[in-house]
Amino acid sequence: LHRFALKRKKSGYWSVFEWWHFRKYGTSFIEQVSVSHLRPLIGGAENSPPAPAAFSAGENETSRQNMPECKVWRNPLNLFRGAEYSRYMWVTGKEPLTYYDMNLSAQDHQNFFTCDTDALRPSDTVMQKAWRERNPQARIKAAYQALELNNDCATAYVLLAEEEATTIVDAEKYFKQALKAGEMIYRKSQNCHSQSPQHEAQLRRDTNVLVYVKRRLAMCARKLGRIREAVKMMRDLMKEFPLLSMLNIHENLLEALLELQAYADVQAVLAKYDDISLPKSAAICYTAALLKARAVSERFSPETASKRGLSTAEINAVEAIHRAVEFNPHVPKYLLEMKSLVLPPEHILKRGDSEAVAYAFFHLQHWKRIEGALNLLHCTWEGTFRMIPYPLEKGHLFYPYPSCTETADRELLPTFHEVSVYPQKELPFFIHFTAGLCSFSAMLALLTHQFPELMVIFAKAVSIVSVVGLA
Repeated sequence: LHRFALKRKKSGYWSVFEWWHFRKYGTSFIEQVSVSHLRPLIGGAENSPPAPAAFSAGENETSRQNMPECKVWRNPLNLFRGAEYSRYMWVTGKEPLTYYDMNLSAQDHQNFFTCDTDALRPSDTVMQKAWRERNPQARIKAAYQALELNNDCATAYVLLAEEEATTIVDAEKYFKQALKAGEMIYRKSQNCHSQSPQHEAQLRRDTNVLVYVKRRLAMCARKLGRIREAVKMMRDLMKEFPLLSMLNIHENLLEALLELQAYADVQAVLAKYDDISLPKSAAICYTAALLKARAVSERFSPETASKRGLSTAEINAVEAIHRAVEFNPHVPKYLLEMKSLVLPPEHILKRGDSEAVAYAFFHLQHWKRIEGALNLLHCTWEGTFRMIPYPLEKGHLFYPYPSCTETADRELLPTFHEVSVYPQKELPFFIHFTAGLCSFSAMLALLTHQFPELMVIFAKAVSIVSVVGLA
């Protein structure tokens, strides 16, 4: 009986471990071991192709295969560390940024703001080290050292604006100094960029600095309420550097135009960037849905629509919402305030929860401003899932939903945020059955171990009743 009890207890522990492994990794431990280790040994391994990237279905197959499944992008509307993220931490005591997110930003800064010719300028050499520093105070100290060596070091002002300034007003002052220094250095680089490959690299770096500074100045103007000025700065920047569309400046422009309620201008921007050949984003898809919803949402009633049917405009609005939800199914719960928001991370994963947080953080107010838009979204968004019952295998307007978003989003979003998971994982029946059976067996084993005599009497009684019943 003692051996029996020990075996049953072990089976109970194993059941609990199986349940924990499935909840954490989305697969049974036995299944994973069988597929990963046993199958290759018996010659059954096959190289399955990687899951497709988040492009619309009309894009060519080559781009789809070359694109990583879960590429992390810089958040176009990322907040300021000193003036916004740090203030949040001072008030709540919670760190809004993960180490992984900040490490990606450090890599971005090194790529944007450094080049091989930094050794020729002492201030740039100091800043090259500053971008690698993990400690914020060490970075700020290095920026001041760079300014002592060269008062026109644009990247030093950029660092101070991002991390030392505790208000947007202070950040804007630093960025204006960075703009003055950056334009002067940019003009010098333009004059000698053709002399050698090193000078070309320096021009690229100085261009990156100038574009970054102008964009952040536009964002400062937007945050300080100077919306029209911000729109003009963004438009000018897009005209001056049209080849830098991968920086997604148009998403900043869309948000500012929505704040102005300049819906015709928003539609004009969408006409250019909501193209089948260009990568999509939640901002593009949901803004397109918002404009179509705006045309019908004020008079929309689900009861009336169920009686008379949907009009052409309402069908277009519903289809636009379904398209947006298919691209990023996490957004509606934030827009409908069914799930709480946190500060958006500095990097996002397209179609993931991090992108949904970033979009809803800035665009929820625009949906609330249009009467009935959220009501139309509430009535129709779940209908998307009927069209794509197996989203990981087959999509409708987009490629199947990437299976890696949950893992990447957990790296990007803070631990106190409950990451949205799509599609929801359901425990297979055999795990439920096994867990119940093992738990029942463990309970019997425990009772047998504690009360062996009573359990023997109970077992005999059950046997007698079974025999009588069969007879």
